[in-house]
Amino acid sequence: MGTETGEQPHGATVVADGFGLKGPRGWAFREVSFRAEPGALVAIEGPSGSGRTSLLLALTGRMKAKEGHAEVGGLPLPRKMAAVRRISALGQVPGVSELDPAFTVAEHLRERALLQRRFDGSVRALLRRPAERAATSRERIDEALKAAGLDLDALPKGERTSVRDLERLEALRLSIALALIGRPRLLAVDDTDLKLSDADRAEAWALLRSLAASGTTVLAVCSEAPADALRITTVPGGSEDEGEATATATTATATATATATAADADPAPAPDATDTTDTTTEEGAADALAETGRA
Repeated sequence: MGTETGEQPHGATVVADGFGLKGPRGWAFREVSFRAEPGALVAIEGPSGSGRTSLLLALTGRMKAKEGHAEVGGLPLPRKMAAVRRISALGQVPGVSELDPAFTVAEHLRERALLQRRFDGSVRALLRRPAERAATSRERIDEALKAAGLDLDALPKGERTSVRDLERLEALRLSIALALIGRPRLLAVDDTDLKLSDADRAEAWALLRSLAASGTTVLAVCSEAPADALRITTVPGGSEDEGEATATATTATATATATATAADADPAPAPDATDTTDTTTEEGAADALAETGRA
């Protein structure tokens, strides 16, 4: 797994080789191996508690793996977790990057644009006139809303609609739009198909396919993956001590192999005394996201 050189594609290549994470209650996942090219749609499939979210967070630099290796955009994990966080973004991940039900859609968008400007803006950008900075932020917001397929005019109160009044699919689109404001190379979404009707589920996957087709690599946790995605499937069961699981990685046209083990619930990994800079547990992931402005 070498570092990417030459002209960089927009999406990030994601490679895992014997990747594993162990917490206080056992292995969340283990021996996961696959390769996803830039612009791939990767579906992490399995029931709740099978290590899906831990794998998602580990591959985006929010949790620290303890076994094997992975690379995102040529950046090795877990050594370059902070750098991976800068090129990745989270959509909805319960307990880590959730929408505030009391906020309006407009408030969420403005807050994210301000965070983006604060944490990712160059000194030159910060010195621009307020009107110019506002126009740039508006451009990013409009671009993200269009890519996420969220029509503000179709909402009950337009951009003044509270998050609590959004339909499930609308909330999913908003969380993705917020992530896209940062123009990430890797987008990660948890519980993609949770509580969606068949029609809404089809729309959600169509949205993620369109983002992947535009060049962004997409990781999506789900209970049932579409046939055209690179599927990482976790199935709980196995040993009494650690609740082992097996996983396979497949696409419609090619097959890879992976094995994973999962505890009964996604554990938070213990900090590594040899590396305190990039150590990120699930509980501390929100702090890491706030630090980079890519919650």
